[in-house]
Amino acid sequence: MTETGEDYTEARLSGQWWEKRQFAGCDFTEADLRDLRTRGCTFDNCDFTKVDLAGSRHDASAFRSCTFDRSVLADSRWSSCSLLGSSFVDCRYTGIALTECDLSLASFARGRLRKLDLSGLRMREVNLNEADLTDSDLRGTDLSGSRMLGTKFSGADLRGAAVDANGLVQADLRGAYVDVELAVAFAAANGLVVK
Repeated sequence: MTETGEDYTEARLSGQWWEKRQFAGCDFTEADLRDLRTRGCTFDNCDFTKVDLAGSRHDASAFRSCTFDRSVLADSRWSSCSLLGSSFVDCRYTGIALTECDLSLASFARGRLRKLDLSGLRMREVNLNEADLTDSDLRGTDLSGSRMLGTKFSGADLRGAAVDANGLVQADLRGAYVDVELAVAFAAANGLVVK
C-alpha cells in the first residue's frame, strides 16, 4: 500500500528499518532520518529538503523525481538504488558511497562533488552544469548525454567513462585523467584531426 501525500515534516525517524514501503508525494522536510535503513522501498516525488540522512543505508530502493535541497547525505550508503530524475541542491556529500546506482536524469547543477567515488555508476543525461568534480573517481561511469557546461574535472579520473562529444566540448577537463580512447574523442570533439 502506497502512502500518498503524507506529512513527515520535522519527524524524528532516526535508526528505523523500512522494508518494501512505498511513498508518493510525501513531505520529509527537516526530518531526522539519520541511520535510517531502507530495503526495496520506493519514494516518488517526495521532498527531502533539509533532511538529515547521515549514516543512512539504502539497498535496492528507488528515490525517483525526489528533491534533496540542503540535505545531509554524509556517510550514507546507497547500493543498487535508483535516484532517477532527482534534484540535489547544496547537499553535503562527505563520505557518501554509491554502488551500482542509477542517477540518470538527476540534477547536480553547481554541486560540490569533490573527491567522491562515483565509479561505475549510470549517470546518463545528468545535469552537471557548473558542478565541481575535482579529484573524483568516475572510472567506468556512463555520462552519456549529460550536460556539463563549465563542469570542473581537475584531478578527476575519467578512464573508461562514457562521455559524448557535447560534454567533451563544454566541460573543463584540464588536469583530468583520461585513457587514449577518451583523449582521441576529446580531440575529435574539439576539431582536431587525429592521424
